[in-house]
Amino acid sequence: MALGGFTIFSVNDVAIKFLGGQYSPFQIIFYSTLLGFPLISILLMRDRTEGTLIPNHPFWTTLRAVLTMLNVLTGFYAFAVLPLSECYPIFFATPLLITVLAIPMLGERVGLHRGAAVLLGLVGVLVVLRPGSGNLGLGHLAAISAAFLGSLNAIIMRKTGGSERFVVMMLYPMVANLLVAAIALPFIYKPMPIEHLGLMAYIAAMGMVASLLLISAYRVAPAVIVAPMQYSQIVWATILGSLIFNESHDLWTAVGTLIIIASGIYVVLREDKPTVSRVRPVLETPARFDQGLMPRDGFWARLIDKTKSQRYEG
Repeated sequence: MALGGFTIFSVNDVAIKFLGGQYSPFQIIFYSTLLGFPLISILLMRDRTEGTLIPNHPFWTTLRAVLTMLNVLTGFYAFAVLPLSECYPIFFATPLLITVLAIPMLGERVGLHRGAAVLLGLVGVLVVLRPGSGNLGLGHLAAISAAFLGSLNAIIMRKTGGSERFVVMMLYPMVANLLVAAIALPFIYKPMPIEHLGLMAYIAAMGMVASLLLISAYRVAPAVIVAPMQYSQIVWATILGSLIFNESHDLWTAVGTLIIIASGIYVVLREDKPTVSRVRPVLETPARFDQGLMPRDGFWARLIDKTKSQRYEG
C-alpha cells in the first residue's frame, strides 16, 4: 500500500511538472485547489470536534497559511525547471530539517547518533547541489526553500495541533491558497484546454487516493516498515524523468541521493525507539513535496482515529 501510494504521488508530480512547463504556478494552484475542495470537504465532515472555525492561535494559523502558499509556489516552480531526480533528493531533506528545527522551536533534544545522521543527510544535499559548480539556479533555490518552508509548516502543526481543530488547520491554508491565486489569476491567466483541467482534477483525486493508501499502510504495519518506502520515489523520478522529459542524470546527484537515503533510513531506525525522541519526523512526515491539496498523512490518521474514539465513547 505504501509503495502504491508513493507511486501515485510520483505520477502526480510528473503531471505537475508537465503543467508547470506551460502555466503559471498561481494558475495551477487555483484550479487544483478549486477542484480538490469538494473531495477534501467530504473528508473534513468526519471531524466531530465541537467548536467554531475561529482559530485558537490566530498568529500561528496565519503564518501556516502564508508558509503553505510559499511552499506550494516554490515547489511547483522547482518541479517546472529542475529534473525530477534533482528535486526529490532536496525534498528528502525535509524530515531532516524538521529534526534540526525541533531543537529551538520545540525544545527537542537530539542525541549523537541521530544528530550525526542528520548532518550526513544535509551533506548529501550539498553533494547534490555542488555549490561553486556553476550549476545552481533559481530552481535549486526554490527546491531548498520548499523543503525549509515545509519543515517550518510541520513544526507549527506539531506546536499547535494539540489545541487547534483539524478543520481549522486544514481549511485556512487552502482558502489562502485559493484567494491569493484568484487575485493573481487575471494577470497570468492562460486559456486551458479541457484535458489540462481534467489533469488537474486527476491530481486532486489521486492525491486523496494516495493519502488514504498511506494511512492504511501505517495502520497495518509499523512505521519503521512503511516510512522507508518513501525513497521509492527516486526510482520513479529517474525512470519517468528519462522517459517523459528526456532528463539525464549525473553521478554526483546519485551519490548525494544515496547519502540522503542512507541517513534517512538510519534516523528511521533511531526514531523507532520510543526512548529516543518524542518528535519523529522521518517516521511521520513522508519526504515528498506538499502540493497543498491534501493534508499530511498524520493529519488524516489522527482525525479518523479521533472520530472512532468519539463514536465509541458516545
